Amino acid sequence: MLQSSPTKPVPSDIEIAQAARLEPIEAIAEKMGLTRADIELYGDYMAKVKLEALERLQARPNAKYILMTAITPTPLGEGKSTTTVGLGQAMQHIGKSATIAIRQPSQGPTFGIKGGAAGGGYSQVVPMEQFNLHMTGDIHAITAANNLLAAMIDNHIFQGNALGIDPYAISWRRVMDVSDRELRNIVSGLGEKSDGRPRQAGFDISVASEVMAILALTTGLRDMRERFARIVIGQSVEKKPVTAEDLHAAGAMTVLMKEAIKPNLFQTLENTPALVHAGPFANIAHGNSSILADQIGIKTADYLITEAGFGADIGAEKFFNIKCRYSGLRPDAAILVATIRALKLHTGKYKVIPGKPLPPEMLSENPDDIYVGAANLRKQVENLLKQGVSPVVCVNHFSSDHRSETDAVFAVAKEIGVRCALSDHWAEGGAGAVDLARVVVEAAEEPANFSFLYELNQPVKAKIETIAREIYGASEVAYEAAASSQIRVIERNGFGNLPICMAKTHLSLSDDPSLKGAPRDFTLTIREVRASVGAGFIYPLVGEMRTMPGLPSHPAAERIDIDFETGQVIGLS
Repeated sequence: MLQSSPTKPVPSDIEIAQAARLEPIEAIAEKMGLTRADIELYGDYMAKVKLEALERLQARPNAKYILMTAITPTPLGEGKSTTTVGLGQAMQHIGKSATIAIRQPSQGPTFGIKGGAAGGGYSQVVPMEQFNLHMTGDIHAITAANNLLAAMIDNHIFQGNALGIDPYAISWRRVMDVSDRELRNIVSGLGEKSDGRPRQAGFDISVASEVMAILALTTGLRDMRERFARIVIGQSVEKKPVTAEDLHAAGAMTVLMKEAIKPNLFQTLENTPALVHAGPFANIAHGNSSILADQIGIKTADYLITEAGFGADIGAEKFFNIKCRYSGLRPDAAILVATIRALKLHTGKYKVIPGKPLPPEMLSENPDDIYVGAANLRKQVENLLKQGVSPVVCVNHFSSDHRSETDAVFAVAKEIGVRCALSDHWAEGGAGAVDLARVVVEAAEEPANFSFLYELNQPVKAKIETIAREIYGASEVAYEAAASSQIRVIERNGFGNLPICMAKTHLSLSDDPSLKGAPRDFTLTIREVRASVGAGFIYPLVGEMRTMPGLPSHPAAERIDIDFETGQVIGLS
């Protein structure tokens, strides 16, 4: 538990983190039933967990498996990571043990709009600077493995192209873990003849790489090697798929990733164990931390709390229909995080701009806004119930909230027949999430009736349309000509029986980020469809979705620096 009472007003995240009293990481491992031989130290407060620990833990019972998701968020986020940490800390306040499993942050948002992903206030993962920056180098390994394959593709063509790769049908892109819109579309190979063959290419952000998705979905080193081998980088002039194994690249990629495959172990401000591994975005990837982290964490406590990115229509849907298919694990309950500001945003009356204060009228007391904006909450609850999971609505409390507004959320939850709790974990730490912990424990005891949304043997379009209709609320799906052609190629090559990973805006249930609430009877447009065969999913790009973000007008990087008197990082949030 917190070693001292929270300070009011609440200091900045980095001030709280830098004042924390951390336990040696060996002590955190011991709480989980791990031995010193199970971990590899990265300094005093970080470690990697060896995969051999999985075998030793197998005889232990499974924890209750709790998913953290949210309503459709504002551009500022709903505080899922903060709530995950707060709930994990709260469990010890009610006599339960917990391990949390969250994703590693990308440096795109860390230096861009949202800032880091270590939680906030008195519900953070620490050490915060290492967490939000390079950690143990996993994302750098992903970037290196991805770009090694890209280099081997172009080198193969330059050296004679024995595989007959069609340069105009290469789908594998280079990556970097910085938001840089200038690199979305490039021409490579310019210069002398020895500099390569010019072709149009581009970059994605590293967390959108199929290598990242493989890290998050693999179950072991051999499985990772096999998944890398299956990566399809494009096709030959005879229109046959060309794989990383055809290029003899999968072995070297595995070598680059052999340390990154081990989950990272951190702790919260109240010394709750935190497994941090993989970091795919939920809007442009499947948005969940790794199966390996969950498989370890589920053997180490009474409750394992794992987070899925963005709203339940994106991260949770992919958690259920992709991650749970490959892990074999089944959730016992799901928490739907909601904020008063997001519910007000879903009235369609307000505009939230990152980096600018909320509109003053949005902060005024208006419970009627909550009842209107709750259309989104109702739909996201419905989405969880469709998969047979017990939902708990969590009102993530802000000091600007009015009692009448939080009462309105409870009234809506009561009307639709789901549990609800108010949580003040940002300001109070675990003590502020005790009510939420009790409600979650109760929900997790209900009999589970989990089911997948679709069958894998359905046609690709049928699976896409099931998600669009059942989860988003669309009335129809329109396919651009390129997308329909790509689906035909995917099915002809025998990849049609994979689950679907929709790349869609996180700011709306639809493909239009300006449509708030719970829009109905809209048309969802599929622009492009890729096959991530190594990761094991089909990847439709919806509307204007981009796989390389851009920086805002005033990125967070402008505020980050070093205090040379103390040697500490400043401005990180």
